[in-house]
Amino acid sequence: MAVVGMPLLAVTVLHASTVAVAAITASAYLPWLIIGLPGGAWVDRLPCRRLMITCDIMSFTFYASLPASAWAGELTIAQVIAVALAAGSVSVLFTTAYRVLLPSLVGPDDLIEGNAKLQGSAAAAAIGGRAASGIAAEAAGAATALLFNAASFVVSAACLLAIRPAASPPPAASAPPVTSPPPAARPGTTLRAEIAEGTRFIRRDPYLRPLTLYGCAANLTYSGSTALVVLLLVRVIGLGPAAAGLLLAVSGFGGIGGALAARRLARRAGSARALLLCAAAGGLSGLLIPLAGPGPRAAFFAAGATTVAAAIAVSNIVIGSFRQAYCPPALLGRVTATMSLLVRAGIPVGALAAGAIAAAIGVRGALWVLMTCFALSAALLATPAIRSARDLPRQPAAALSRAGR
Repeated sequence: MAVVGMPLLAVTVLHASTVAVAAITASAYLPWLIIGLPGGAWVDRLPCRRLMITCDIMSFTFYASLPASAWAGELTIAQVIAVALAAGSVSVLFTTAYRVLLPSLVGPDDLIEGNAKLQGSAAAAAIGGRAASGIAAEAAGAATALLFNAASFVVSAACLLAIRPAASPPPAASAPPVTSPPPAARPGTTLRAEIAEGTRFIRRDPYLRPLTLYGCAANLTYSGSTALVVLLLVRVIGLGPAAAGLLLAVSGFGGIGGALAARRLARRAGSARALLLCAAAGGLSGLLIPLAGPGPRAAFFAAGATTVAAAIAVSNIVIGSFRQAYCPPALLGRVTATMSLLVRAGIPVGALAAGAIAAAIGVRGALWVLMTCFALSAALLATPAIRSARDLPRQPAAALSRAGR
């Protein structure tokens, strides 16, 4: 809901500039640059479920402050940006923790299925959340609509409280058992040393390194486009908040479709080939988004955004499952957080760059630049190790698993 609700609040209530709207998107992801690396080490040290519940409570507090300030007549664009920054900070820990928690709930052979269910539920939430955000904004006002977003974190915390992890998930015959939580930090190690260990593991690995570079480039360009789509739909095309929210929600169906197809596609084509195919297809489909216009031309946006969402869903499932099976459990939190930091580092940069480009050449022109670069980013995956493989490996090479060496 916040993806639509925060920009709508800025555009319709505070009449924010294009740069200010882009700054809200950037602020939500800026914390990855600030606490992303230590966040991974903290997750490796802390109980994941308890940490996630704490993050939910804090997120509720931050988002609920926006309608409260609006009702008091004291809401400012500075507060919206501050809330985006604060909520983004706890999201760093939550996002890392849920990926580390999953291997303790399912066996190694079920990681793709588990990630597919998480990705599919997230896509379903995107459909309902984005549509509901637009409808609620039109019916009750953009500020009041964010109260529903705040309440969603209470539901999340209640769901986490209901989890009863199995004492020991059944291991696959050829894979070592997965334990949770990950082993605590070794005695005598410092936070800096633990962060460096995870960073070295990624830098030296022939699979994790190109995956990280691709994610950074793709996020930089595609996130820039997401910072502008509300402006495209509301100010350029002339849609109302409800219509814009519904159209943005359409892409969620692509995410659900991608989640449903991920396991079958990875099994039939191979995980490495599925990843290359989705990166290419998603990049080319994104070029339909700048073609969107009034009336029937809105179908260009729906088709492009839906296909990109499907491709991103499959890619995220394949990459996440590979990382969970491939990384040593003691490093998983740090590797996950480090990759997420580097991948998401491009998001605030892309959002701010998108605002600057749009101010110079217009929203539609900026989208053409960004989506062309997004399509080209798929070439970063065409390394010998990935291009020549049918499947991504399930276990690291012995030399690479000793990340500190």
